[in-house]
Amino acid sequence: MASIPFELKGKTVFIAGHRGMVGSALMRRLAREEADPLTVSRSEVDLRDQAAVDAWFAAKRPQAVFLAAAKVGGIVANNTLRAEFLYDNLAISTNVIHAAHANGCEKLMFFGSSCIYPRLAPQPLGGDSMLTGPLEPTTEPYAIAKIAGIKMAETYRSQYGADFISVMSTNLYGRGDTYHPKYSHVVAALIRRFHEAKVSGAGNVVVWGTGTPRREFLYVDDLADACIHLMKIYSSPELVNIGTGEDITIAEFGYRGGISFDVSCPDGTPRKLLDVSRLAKLGWRATTSLEQGIESAYRAYLDESNGQRQQSC
Repeated sequence: MASIPFELKGKTVFIAGHRGMVGSALMRRLAREEADPLTVSRSEVDLRDQAAVDAWFAAKRPQAVFLAAAKVGGIVANNTLRAEFLYDNLAISTNVIHAAHANGCEKLMFFGSSCIYPRLAPQPLGGDSMLTGPLEPTTEPYAIAKIAGIKMAETYRSQYGADFISVMSTNLYGRGDTYHPKYSHVVAALIRRFHEAKVSGAGNVVVWGTGTPRREFLYVDDLADACIHLMKIYSSPELVNIGTGEDITIAEFGYRGGISFDVSCPDGTPRKLLDVSRLAKLGWRATTSLEQGIESAYRAYLDESNGQRQQSC
């Protein structure tokens, strides 16, 4: 496990996907490092366009890259938009990783996902379980694209000596999340449904699945802090899991009214608890409790909802 200091201060740092939940959290956290952030909107450069990405990297030559750009969504989005999740994420990963190498990037961090692990892998999930069994069918295209990105970072390190590292985050939530009624992640979906039930006075909320899957949840600003920490001190081909090391069932999310479960909807993987022992040895642990994080996420949701209503008036 290598620990090679990498100074972010004064470096030009490209946040790929800076408008997303992870990217915006990285922008907030990076402000404390006195780095020179680089961003580009999709209207300026589509990261799926190899020629455009190559030209942008050649012009800007970032010294460090956080590859947080991705097409993401909850279980329904993953299972419905299967071709898009595979193509878009493969294209983004291959274009950005290769362009970073070709243009002398000093360090790159690739963001994976816990869905890269086999559906029934031993718990907690460690990096050595990747590619040891079948994936969860509902998220398989996304997982394959992420595995390809991990392997790209790994092979560019082994063949070219590139200081490219990979991190795997658990289920994320918080400021900047997407609250789409159909395609959002689980915490965002529950926040929206519980809030709408509260406003309408509904006595019952329908939740997809059986409620029995166990999930680990990490506040997105904790993820950003972990990533900055690892970018500065970690340099090794082994991926690093980022999570809390604790999980709960979907049914344990509190709501004062009644909850019923739509068992016709898929549960996904029965359990996804990450082994975060490597991260702990590297000196980082999550500090935001689930209760604190959900309170902050709910306030952000209310702020966003109020802003949308004011714009529509």
